[in-house]
Amino acid sequence: MNKIRKGDTVVVITGRDKGRTGTVIKVLENDRVLVENLNMVKKHQKPNPAKGVAGAIVQKEASLHVSNVALWNPATKKGDRVGFKTLENGRKVRCFKSNGEVVDA
Repeated sequence: MNKIRKGDTVVVITGRDKGRTGTVIKVLENDRVLVENLNMVKKHQKPNPAKGVAGAIVQKEASLHVSNVALWNPATKKGDRVGFKTLENGRKVRCFKSNGEVVDA
C-alpha cells in the first residue's frame, strides 16, 4: 500500500516549487509522482507528420520523488506524514501522523 496515491493533494517540501500544492496525476514506479502544474519543464517536441503533431517547445510536468512531497492535511493546513492503521473490521487505512485522522473515507 502506497502512502501517496493518484488524486491526493500534496505539498512540495523541498526544491524550487517548495510550498506549492497540487493534485497527484500519476504514481510512477521507482517512488516517483507526477503532480499537476508542478515541476514544469520545457520539452523540445519533434514533429511527427504521421500523427499530425507539429514541432514545438511544450511545457509538461516532470516527476518528483515521493520523499519531496507530503500529503496535505486540511485540518492543520500543512503537509503531514502518513502512517497506517488497521480498523476493527480488519481494513488497512492511511492516517495522518499528527492527529491520527484517517485519510481514506
